[in-house]
Order: sequence, then C-alpha cells, then structure tokens
Amino acid sequence: MPGEAPIPKPAPAQAKEQEEGRYPWWKVLCLTGVDLFSSLGYQPGIALLAAGLLSPLANLALFLFAVLAVYPVYRRVAEESPHGEGSIGLLTHLLPGWRGKVLVLVVLGFMATDFIVTITLSAADAAVHLIANPLAPSWLEGQQVGLTLLLIALLGLVFYLGFREAIGLAVPLSLGYLLLNALTLGAALPHLSLETLEGWWTRLLQAYPAPEAMVLATFLAFPKLALGLSGYETGVAVMPLIRGRPEDDPQKPLGRIRETHKLLLAAALIMGGFLVAAGTATTLLIPEEAWRSEEVSGRAISYLAHRYLGEGFGTVYDLFSIAILWFAGASAMAGLLTIVPRYLPRFGMAPEWARRQRLLVLFFTGVAFAVTLLFRASVEAQAAAYATGVLVVMTSSALAAYLLAQREQNPHQKLYGGLTLLFLYVLVANILERPDGIKIAAFFIAATLLVSLTSRALRSFELRVETFVLDEVAEGLAARIKAQESPVHLIAHRPRSRPDYAAKERRVRGSARLPAKEPVYFVEVYIPDPSEFKTKAKVWGIDHPDHQVFRILGAAAPNTLAAFLLYLRDRTGKVPHIYFEWPEEGPLHAAIEFLLFGEGDVPTLTHEVLRRAEPNPQKRPRVHVEG
Repeated sequence: MPGEAPIPKPAPAQAKEQEEGRYPWWKVLCLTGVDLFSSLGYQPGIALLAAGLLSPLANLALFLFAVLAVYPVYRRVAEESPHGEGSIGLLTHLLPGWRGKVLVLVVLGFMATDFIVTITLSAADAAVHLIANPLAPSWLEGQQVGLTLLLIALLGLVFYLGFREAIGLAVPLSLGYLLLNALTLGAALPHLSLETLEGWWTRLLQAYPAPEAMVLATFLAFPKLALGLSGYETGVAVMPLIRGRPEDDPQKPLGRIRETHKLLLAAALIMGGFLVAAGTATTLLIPEEAWRSEEVSGRAISYLAHRYLGEGFGTVYDLFSIAILWFAGASAMAGLLTIVPRYLPRFGMAPEWARRQRLLVLFFTGVAFAVTLLFRASVEAQAAAYATGVLVVMTSSALAAYLLAQREQNPHQKLYGGLTLLFLYVLVANILERPDGIKIAAFFIAATLLVSLTSRALRSFELRVETFVLDEVAEGLAARIKAQESPVHLIAHRPRSRPDYAAKERRVRGSARLPAKEPVYFVEVYIPDPSEFKTKAKVWGIDHPDHQVFRILGAAAPNTLAAFLLYLRDRTGKVPHIYFEWPEEGPLHAAIEFLLFGEGDVPTLTHEVLRRAEPNPQKRPRVHVEG
C-alpha cells in the first residue's frame, strides 16, 4: 500500500489560523480550575471529619502525592494525547481486543460516576453555602434537597439551550475564588499562636504516641482526602484549547505539550499549597465540637471567612463559592457530553441518539436528580462515590503510562509500575474504608456495560465501514471491473494459510454455471481486532495470472463484504454478484461468533446487511450460496 504523504509544516498564516480559539496555559488552567479549585469549598470540611487532628498531615501527604505521583503520570499522558484523548484514548490503543474494550467500559463507568457526582456534590455544597450564609432568608432552612435540584435543573437548562465553556467566565471566577481563599487563609493563619500549635501537637501525640503510628494513621487517612485530586483528567482533556507554538507539528505539537506540563505542575502546586494551609487553619482554628455542625460541614473555609473577615466578606466568599461550584458542574457535564459521543458510538456501544447533545443533557440531568435524591443532597454521603471515581480514573492513567513505558522499553518503566501500585493502594483503601462509593460506581458500570452490549447487538447489521482505502493493485482491479462488459462476479473466500483458489473457482463456476470467459475476483476479509465496530477498511490487491484477489482489513466479515459490494456498485455502475459456500456452524454458534468475532453465518448475514442498507432490490448486490 502506498505510504501516506508527510504532513507539511504550517505556513505562518496557517499557523495563526490554527491557533485561533486557543489560549495561554494559565487561562486554560482557570477552566480546569473550576473543577479542581472548587473542591476547596468542601474538601477541608470533609477532611476534618475523615482525618480529624491528622488533617494537616494528611493534606501534606496529599500535596506530596499530587506533585510526586499525579503530576508525573499526567505529564506522560499529555505527551501521548495532545488532542485531548486522555487515559481512555490511550487504553483503547494500548489494549486492543475485547479485554481492552471491557476495561475501557469499566473505566468509563467510573468516569461517569466521577462526573455525575461532581455535578450533584458541587450543587449540594453550593446549596449549603447559600443556606448557611447569615444573610440568607430563613425560609431556605431545610430546603437543601430542593435547592440542589434547582441548581442541577438550571445547569441542564443551560446545556439544553446550547452551552459552551467560556474561558472569559472561568478566568475571573477561578482567579477571584483563589484570591478570596488566599485572603481568608492569610487572615486566619496569623491567629495561630504557639500555644495553639503546642496544644494540637500534644493531643496528636496522645492519640499516636509512636511516630510510626502517626505515619501509618496519616497513610491510612490519606485516601479519604482524594477529593482534592479531581480535575487532572480534565486538564488533559482540554489540551486542544492550549496555545502551542507556530512551528508545532499538528500530529505532535511539542509546544502545546510543554505548555500542558506547566498547567499540570501549576495545578498540583497551587492546589496542594491551598490544601495544606486550609487543613492547618481549619483544624487548629475551628473548635472540634463544631466540626460536624452545619456551619462547618461542607464550608470550613467559609466559616473562617465569616469569623475573621466579617459577614460582608463572608457573603462575597459564599457567592463566589456558589458560582464556582455550580460551574464545576458545568465542567463535568461538558466532560460527559464529550466522552460519551467520542467513544461509545465508535465502539458501536451506544445508540445513534447518543450523538445528540440535547437528549444526552436530559438523560444526564435525570441521572443527577436520581443521585441527589438517593443521597438527600448530602455532601459527606457523596464524597465516597466521588473519591472512588476520581481514583479509578487516575489509576487508569497510571496504568496507561506504565503500559506505554513497557511498550517503549522506557528506563522509567519500574517508576510508572510503582506509581500504578501506589494509585491502586489508595483506590483499594478508599473502597475498603467507604464501600458506598463502589456501590454507586457499580451501578454506573453495570448500566454502561448493559447499554453498551445491547446497543452493539442492535447495531450489528450496520455497514460498519467508514471508507475504503485501496492500494495501487486494488485500484487497478477496480478499474478493470469498471471497464469490462461482463457482470461483476466475486467469490467470497475465508482466509487460509495456503488458499486453493483454483479448486474453489472450479466448484463455484460449476455450481453457479458461470461462463469460463467471464472473469471472477476473490475477496477475503481479515479481522485484526473484532472488538472494533467501525473502521477505515484497507484493501490490498493481488493480480496473479491465475487469480485476482481483494484482501480487506475490516471489523466484521459480513458487514465489510456488504460495504465493499456497495462500494464497487457505486464506483463501477454495475450491480455485483457474490458467491458463497454454505458454512458448517450451527445457528447459535454462528450468532455468537458474529457478535464477538465478526464471523458466523457470513452468507446469510451479508444478505441481511445489504437488505437493510439498500431497500431497493434492483440496486442491491446479489448474494448467491452454492454447494
């Protein structure tokens, strides 16, 4: 097959045009920050309940984990997915076949958990900030579920009308929220006296007298704080928005990759610094008896803002918190609307309406309503499911980085393997500590697998070929078919190690009574990966004095043959005839083989695919079964 022409470097005018709609990395960081930074609204309060006095140390461990584990993994993922494919895209390439597809579907189920709970948890915490504000009307008391549903409905309405994430809104929102948090913590931390620090340390030593016990307890508490790790997958997904350099190769834009590295490192450093400061301030300055109160639960930093900077500043903080938490839900909804149409229809594992944004918006809004009612809009109750989804997505990224290093014989292969095990420990520890997370995730996984497999079965009779790419010999054979006056006769031949074309041609000519002067062409379908649903079919030609053969790489034999017959009909203006011999498989075995491996009762299935694709019998290619 002729090689593909090299992609030319863009001219200056073209490069400028390519960079339109792209932004500096720090602005895109603000876009991902509505997901990442918004967790400052609820993570410190949850950390108080999960880690108690250990919260400052556990947040420090989270900071180190983000810099030393999360950043290296996503730095590697960014190098291999500059167009926003993320860990899911890498796994589909690194793990072909059904095992890879099933793993991807499971990860997608967890990712759906992550995004859906991001919407519901963020809306619930926005409602908490609104109700707990001292200036809020009294009639809002006890209306957290209703307010959360209202915020989710407004989010769905915006997307239903047609929403696009706006950098212009994300930048002031993220920067303003970080500024307000910095001012709050800057005003609160100076109130830490030496006596307060000594008292905290004394109580900590009483609880954990041995240093190793304190380290172990911190290590065990750390997974509960995984909420502060959300947003990194989004950082890779939005890479196409990052402005690279004019000389970037469109296939491997090194400038964009370098800018993404800056984004990921800045995200880890900024978020880690804020979490360490917030963990210290909230643990030492908020009375322990107030940790479970409505004033602190889900809004610990807001409590400090009201306490140290006054009700006016605290109200401004609450308004920004409500806005960024709501917009974090928008980021998650946008992620769902990007991932589902990108992967599931491509695998044949979603109906065609999954490409229609409005229907998806209604579906995901309904799911978010159900989750909110299930958890009664409780921020703490949803934390486990959220953390589980985040950690599975991150573990899949670590696995992708490890598999890449293994394939390339990278000297850092052991490092990525160790990071994968570390992510796996954090994930398993989180599941064992809070099994509710895996329960809600299991629902999404089961729903994803059921819908996916059902959809694939229902769509199995589609043509499943996007286009045909012929080599020079195949092009010559197609041109010869168009020029000949006799009908087009094709013989379907199952690939063998030593094909006996002459014997099969004699059998078919005898059974079908084809004149010896009329040429016949063999067609063979090779299936490298039966789990793929659609493909760009490559066609090689063999022009031998005794036989002419089309060899096609496809996803399923019946569908590929049907599509090729229609392709030849449209190209040559003649209705082709294809000849089969009866298969030996039974009906049940043939059906399973077709669904899983793209084979089965090929003659019958080819006719059925043609019948559905071409309703006019006069234009439909003819299928003959001999023997």
